[in-house]
Amino acid sequence: MARRITFMQAINEALAQEMERDPTVVVFGEDVVGGSGSAGVMDAWGGVMGVTKGIYDKHPGRILDTPISESAFVGAAVGAAASGLRPVAELMFVDFMGVCFDQIFNQGAKLRYMFGGKAKVPMVIRTMWGAGIRAASQHSQALYPIFTHIPGLKVAIPSSPYDAKGLLIQAIRDDDPVIFFENKVLYTMEGDVPEESYAIQFGEASVLRDGDDVTIVAIGRMVGMAMAAAAELEGEGISCEILDPRTTSPLDEETIYESVERTGRLVAVDESYPRCSLASDIAALVAQNCFASLRAAPRMVTAPHAPTPFAPSLEDAYVPGPDAVAAAVRKVVGAAAPA
Repeated sequence: MARRITFMQAINEALAQEMERDPTVVVFGEDVVGGSGSAGVMDAWGGVMGVTKGIYDKHPGRILDTPISESAFVGAAVGAAASGLRPVAELMFVDFMGVCFDQIFNQGAKLRYMFGGKAKVPMVIRTMWGAGIRAASQHSQALYPIFTHIPGLKVAIPSSPYDAKGLLIQAIRDDDPVIFFENKVLYTMEGDVPEESYAIQFGEASVLRDGDDVTIVAIGRMVGMAMAAAAELEGEGISCEILDPRTTSPLDEETIYESVERTGRLVAVDESYPRCSLASDIAALVAQNCFASLRAAPRMVTAPHAPTPFAPSLEDAYVPGPDAVAAAVRKVVGAAAPA
């Protein structure tokens, strides 16, 4: 049975249901508990955005506050996972990866390989990403291409409450380390989400809109931008097919290729920087594997190769929007912009 809840509530529900189902699931991070358990405090803070609020009282020994040391608690997550637990660590902002990157890409990502498949590291790192809340350049980056680049890591980027719950449940049950990207602007987004537990398999893209003229592959918050652009372009007689990869590692290349082979055109929409981005990766894959089907060169829509601005007007211009997506689509189909 489905009801409308927010993206944030969907994540909270996934955590609560998995902790109830599996006693090895533990949660820790900075201020996920806060003052809960002390006199006069009614509930845990639930992290900086309150995502895990309400879970502490159900599992007080399994939700733990950590020191303000990302290298310490991410390292602890790797060790806990290798020792038989299923930790979910909250890296408050993905921008803080710099102080715990060794624990992620040299330890967590490599243990299974280095022990010949005999070791498992079933951990999840939940982290916030993206511009849009005036948090400036040190708290607004889209760094999922870095993690996608690393063998041994899986990367999930939900774009809706439904996907947020299903992908997080799958991430917790997975035996490999998963970096779970939550766009902070989407936390209040509402959508239909089943009450029961369900998992969305990694590596299966979602076809959100059928179309004939161009394939738009959009990631995370950019899915909404692509949908808005497609609605505008429909009035101009341009039919857009929209794909949401949902996970970038593994990436559902087959669905992308099938769509491009039919439409003959690709626009990749990605909030990350343009160099070595997911958009550039997808464009390269399509150019290499679908060249004979292409009617136009693939185009990318990304943020500029610059830090995220703090000024609200500049940040709004920095984030790719429906107008930028629509302009790229018009170019690949050879259509002129409306007067």
